[in-house]
Amino acid sequence: MNNKIFAKSVQVISNTGANLGTMPTPQALQIAMDEGLDLVEINATSTPPIVKIMDYGKFKYEQKKKANEAKKNQKTTELKEVWIKPFIEENDFNIKMKKVFEFLDDGNKVKISVMTKGSKKVLARGKDVVPDLFNKIIETIGDKGTLESKSKPDERTKSIIVAPVK
Repeated sequence: MNNKIFAKSVQVISNTGANLGTMPTPQALQIAMDEGLDLVEINATSTPPIVKIMDYGKFKYEQKKKANEAKKNQKTTELKEVWIKPFIEENDFNIKMKKVFEFLDDGNKVKISVMTKGSKKVLARGKDVVPDLFNKIIETIGDKGTLESKSKPDERTKSIIVAPVK
């Protein structure tokens, strides 16, 4: 910017966007100072470098304002987690699913986890109940969410991640 441009000649663009052509750097700097603006290097890699006459402070302010506006309009999704016991009663299950639906309606992903206690697996009549529980959860969620991932079957804490339908 201004006196920090070391090229001997530059391609100058006016503040209105008109191409003023190639000229020596001191001459381009003088034109910018006469208008009360800054000489800003846009592309240093081209030959000759391209510079633009502009109000640099206003330019930085507008960039910051655009970035803040984009950030404000951006929707971030969070990963919420709900813990369920393997042998959960029907009413407790309904309450947990109500919370899952709230999270999905807010646009957040939900991780539903089941922790098997101790080193033994949670078995009912010799069969692991967790996959059946997950199938029931997925069936209950229906078209309000989509299954995104499942944990590995050998993990102690089994979980699924459900994303909201867009």
